[in-house]
Amino acid sequence: MSYLSYGQVKEELIQSKWAEMVSPENALKEYPRPQMVRKDWENLNGTWQYTIESDGDIPSSFEDEILVPFPIESQLSGVQKSVSDKEVLWYQRKFKIPAKWKGQQVHLNFGAVDWETTVYINDKEIGSHSGGYDPFSMNITDALFENGAQEITVAVWDPTSEGTQPIGKQKTKPEGIFYTPVTGIWQTVWLEPVPEKSISSLKLTPDIDNSSLEVTVASTSTSHANTDGLTIKIFEEGKEITSGKTSFDKPIVLPIKNQKLWSPDHPFLYDLEVIYTENNKTIDHVKSYFGMRKIALGKDKNGNERLFLNNEILFHFGTLDQGWWPDGLYTAPTDEALLFDIETTKKLGFNTIRKHVKVEPARWYYHCDRIGMLVWQDMPNGDGLGTWKGPSGYDYIEAKRKPQSAHQYRKEWKNIIDANYNNPSIVVWVPFNEAWGQFDTKNVINWTMNYDPSRLINGPSGGNYFPVGHMIDTHVYPGPGIPNKNLHAPIMFENRAMVLGEFGGLGLVLKGHLWQKDKNWGYRNIENKEKLFEAYSKLINQLPALIENGLSAAIYTQTTDVEGEVNGLMTYDRKVIKMDIDQTNKVNTQVYKVIME
Repeated sequence: MSYLSYGQVKEELIQSKWAEMVSPENALKEYPRPQMVRKDWENLNGTWQYTIESDGDIPSSFEDEILVPFPIESQLSGVQKSVSDKEVLWYQRKFKIPAKWKGQQVHLNFGAVDWETTVYINDKEIGSHSGGYDPFSMNITDALFENGAQEITVAVWDPTSEGTQPIGKQKTKPEGIFYTPVTGIWQTVWLEPVPEKSISSLKLTPDIDNSSLEVTVASTSTSHANTDGLTIKIFEEGKEITSGKTSFDKPIVLPIKNQKLWSPDHPFLYDLEVIYTENNKTIDHVKSYFGMRKIALGKDKNGNERLFLNNEILFHFGTLDQGWWPDGLYTAPTDEALLFDIETTKKLGFNTIRKHVKVEPARWYYHCDRIGMLVWQDMPNGDGLGTWKGPSGYDYIEAKRKPQSAHQYRKEWKNIIDANYNNPSIVVWVPFNEAWGQFDTKNVINWTMNYDPSRLINGPSGGNYFPVGHMIDTHVYPGPGIPNKNLHAPIMFENRAMVLGEFGGLGLVLKGHLWQKDKNWGYRNIENKEKLFEAYSKLINQLPALIENGLSAAIYTQTTDVEGEVNGLMTYDRKVIKMDIDQTNKVNTQVYKVIME
């Protein structure tokens, strides 16, 4: 019996085929942080108590049960309630600390909570976090009882579109291209025992030109002795190929002989271990992985700026991926579901996914890393829609954010980059989309370029251009198209690749797979599957000529239908792929055959 069958769902909505597999006993039980794995941990996903209150005090009683980590508005939460900006969502549950963890620090980890979170352990306030898309951790050791049951209480306040924080496509009253709000815990919650002085993060930077990897290890401790003993080991298919010793916060460069490069066609991953020792005793030990790859700009034989992967031109051809689910909203029902979208996108002949104004759980990027998918990662927009008038063609338009709004954007953007820095699949950062909350453009984009010089930075995607970043990006529906040199100053094109950040949007309504009965739409509505494939083929067959004229990337809208949008390559429930996979793959792979030497 599925969780949905005995939950409190009020409204019959479509569900993915994975929904019936979800239960309190198996809710997303995979280790949630593949880039830094520890052996000992406890998953806190499952049944929690919840209540919705209008004040800030810990409630004396709780209303009912909720399934974590599914947002309260979702079907899979078992609740399906909205929470206003005047209310606080409270969670509570009991847990026990394994006896073998005695003497260690206990960290409570959250993959993501939307939006402002305050955590209590045994009624003692531990700390707060603001940000809906970045992971965070708290040391709860001092609040734990020595024995017996412990109690965790979490308060979440989320104003959705009534606030100025990053929200992506969420809207208090969803309509059109904006969707159902997501409130509260929406990624895995887990506990880990760590020593008092432990490994807190890794920074892995490949350098294929010098066949090496730079590793920097940070610590939970603010003070370090020069004798801190860190051993870094690198493995190729299970065999250790190199190692080195270093200290916390001191970068070490390790050679990678006969390096195997990471690419969509050959997504080779090396394994890595970091061992922290004191007096020849292992204190902490984590496992990770990395890919040897390089993303850069360069010119082709005609002087056009191109996107290079591993020093070779590669056309980025992908889908706009919103990452929403009919049953879990922001949260995929299972890890298999999370993987399904990526695998299907690759089978259809794409090599890129633009993750649109949403950040996924760490396991999504892990799947992209291991199966070979390039990722353009957007920053979720917020603070209204700016002054965007659309379509592409407007330049030098910015919103005016208040200091707190600007601070929250910069803080969360930095945290998102830090959290996902090590993933080889991420090759492009996209700070702004279509001027939605776009502000201080030159400084934000230049800061991003300087903070992470290992990746390309998309200047404002979809118009409203400034002469910054590595790309000039137009949106054309249905398109396709290319940035128009007659509409913009020549400086906008200097040392920047021309890309098509959005196009397509061909809509097909399939009864039995719809989120809502009416108001379903696409940028161009098509009558049936046969005509959809015909229209799609006509669009894609125009790309080679644009590529020869300098186009370096194209992103088709979109991977799946989402709520009222029916312009996906798949239905919202993922039960129908709207075009034949092999035929679509054949059409798409023609795009890569354009010679760009």
